[in-house]
Amino acid sequence: MKIQRIDHVGVIVNDLSAAKEFFLDFGLEVLGEGEVEGEWVERILGLNEVRETIVMLGMPDGQATLELVKFHSPLDEKGIQHSFSNTLGIQHIAFAVEDIESIVAKLKKKGTKLFGEIQNYENTYKLCYVRGPEGIILELAEKIR
Repeated sequence: MKIQRIDHVGVIVNDLSAAKEFFLDFGLEVLGEGEVEGEWVERILGLNEVRETIVMLGMPDGQATLELVKFHSPLDEKGIQHSFSNTLGIQHIAFAVEDIESIVAKLKKKGTKLFGEIQNYENTYKLCYVRGPEGIILELAEKIR
């Protein structure tokens, strides 16, 4: 037995079109979209009456996949719970990028919030955190050459 790789990261969203647009603007590509429902998915998720829409997005290099999921039923009654960078659990998705400053400027024009500021980590990486739609936290990392 061996682990091969991370297949994808799933993100549950309320406004699927806004999240999709955000990640397309960011540079990901649509790999597929569709409706999911039925006993098979209910048995996987341990939920009843599942009906969801998914959008699979891929990186331009093909190495990673992001799955955006909008549940039509059952609904999460609590709604979006914005977390902080130190909240326990899975909190962010990290992307290796080029020209972090221009990416942050583009994201800010579209309303994305920067947590703090872009920082140089030991002349190895420029790093920052941003919050996108639905409270999704992204870490941007540019390798300094």
